[in-house]
Amino acid sequence: MLDLKVINSVLDQLEEERGIPREKVLEAIETAMATAYKKEYGKRGQIIRASFDINTGKTEFYQVKIVVDDSRVRIIDDEAEDGPIEVKKGDKEDGEDERIRFNEEHHIFIEDAKKIKKGVKLDDEVVFPLESQGDYGRIAAQTAKQVIIQKIREAEKVSVLEEFGKREGEIIHGTVQRFERGNIYVDLDRAFGVLPYDEQIPGERYRQGERVRALLVSVEETPRGIFLKLSRSNTQFLAKLFELEAPELPNGSIEIKAIAREAGSRSKIAVVSNDDHIDPVGSLVGQRGVRVSTVMSELGGEKIDIIEWSSDYEKFIEDALSPAKVLAVEIDEDERVAHVEVSPDQQSLAIGRGGQNVRLAAKLTGWKIDIKSIEDENVAKDEDTGSKDSENTEESEDTIKESVMEKKVEKTNEKDGSKKDKEVIIEDTEDTDSETEDASKEDNKEDKKDSEDVKTSSPKEDDSSASVKESKGHKKK
Repeated sequence: MLDLKVINSVLDQLEEERGIPREKVLEAIETAMATAYKKEYGKRGQIIRASFDINTGKTEFYQVKIVVDDSRVRIIDDEAEDGPIEVKKGDKEDGEDERIRFNEEHHIFIEDAKKIKKGVKLDDEVVFPLESQGDYGRIAAQTAKQVIIQKIREAEKVSVLEEFGKREGEIIHGTVQRFERGNIYVDLDRAFGVLPYDEQIPGERYRQGERVRALLVSVEETPRGIFLKLSRSNTQFLAKLFELEAPELPNGSIEIKAIAREAGSRSKIAVVSNDDHIDPVGSLVGQRGVRVSTVMSELGGEKIDIIEWSSDYEKFIEDALSPAKVLAVEIDEDERVAHVEVSPDQQSLAIGRGGQNVRLAAKLTGWKIDIKSIEDENVAKDEDTGSKDSENTEESEDTIKESVMEKKVEKTNEKDGSKKDKEVIIEDTEDTDSETEDASKEDNKEDKKDSEDVKTSSPKEDDSSASVKESKGHKKK
C-alpha cells in the first residue's frame, strides 16, 4: 500500500522548491508503476498504462492495442512457433513488402475493434483492463524508482528552461559554489550557472559562499543538464546596472546608443535623451555622482566616461575623445576615417595610456580615428625661419665683438691720459637705463664748462687744470 500522506508532502515539496507541477510528478508515478507491472507480469510487445488516484491510492492497469488492417501489417505463419515479436517502427522484412509484422499483443484488426468499440478508425487505440497486482519483485521496484527519478529530472529541466529562458539577458544573483579550471560555478537556487574565465572582470577574486551578480547570457540544454552561461565583462551587464540605478532608462526617457568597454579598466557610454527636459548625462551620473559611483564600485573601480550621443559625426567623435580637447575633425566618409587635430599638450591625453582612449572612442563611434598634432604641421615653417634666425644671431655676434673692441680701446686711452676717450661712445643701449643716460649728459655739460674756463686762464695752468678736470670726469663716469 502507498502512503498517501508522504506522496502528497513530496508533491508539495517538489512543486515549491523545484517548480515541478503535481501533474508531472503523478505522470512519472503512473509511468513507473506501468513499467514495473510490465517487467513483472507483462509480455513482450505489450503496451501497458497505469492510472493512479491520489485521493484513494488505487491503481488501475490497462493494455493498449493499435487498430490496423491488412494494408498496415502482414501475418507470418511461423510467428506462433517463435512467439510474439515486439513490434518496432520501421520493422519490415527484406523485399518490397514494407508492412510490419502483426503482433496480437500490440495490434488489433479493425474488424475486431469495431465489435468492441463503435466508430473506431485506423491507428486508434483500444483499451483493455488488466488485473491489478500489489506484489512486485525487487527488480521491478528498482526499475520503477529509476523511471520516477528520470521523469522528475526531465520535468525539472523543462521547468528550469521555462523560468530562466524568460530571464535571458537580465542580471541574476547567485552564490559562489566552487572553482574549476578558472571557471566559477554559481548556485542559482534551482540551477547552477557557469561564469567562464574569459567572462570575468580581470583582477576580481571571489570566495566560496560569496554573493555575486552577473548577466545571464544564454540558456542551453546539454546532455549533462541545463547550461546557464553568465558574464560580468559583457557590455550589456554595464547597461543593465545603469538601468537598476537610473529609472529614466527603463521608462524610455533616455536611451543608451553605444557602449565601448574594456572590462576592469575603462568604459565609454553614449546616451541620448528622448525628452528635452532631461539631461541624459546627468541622469546617469546622478546627484553628486551617486549613480555612476555605485556602478563603478560594483565593477571594481572601473572608470566610466559618459558622453552625449549626436547625429553629427564630427561632434560625436570630438566628445568621444574626452577628456582631451580637440581643435578640428575632418571626416573621410569613403574610407570611414576621421582625421583629428589636437594641440601638442593634448595629444597624449587623446591617445591615452597604451592607446586606450582612442581605441575606445573608435569602438564607440564606429570610425577609424587618426590623431595628429598641430606641431607636426609647423615643422616646415620652423625650418624656413631657421635660416633667418641664424643670420640674426650672426649679426648679434658681430655687434658684441665691436662693443668688446671699443671697451678695450677705452681702457687703453684711460691709461695714456689722452683726451680721445671723451669721444668714445659705448653702444650698450639694451642694458643701460634712462637714469644712467641722463647722468652721462650732465657730465658732458660740466666737462664743456670746465674746458671754457681753462681757455680763459693763464697758459701755464692749462695742462694741470685740464688733467685734473679730466680725471674728475672719468671718476664720475
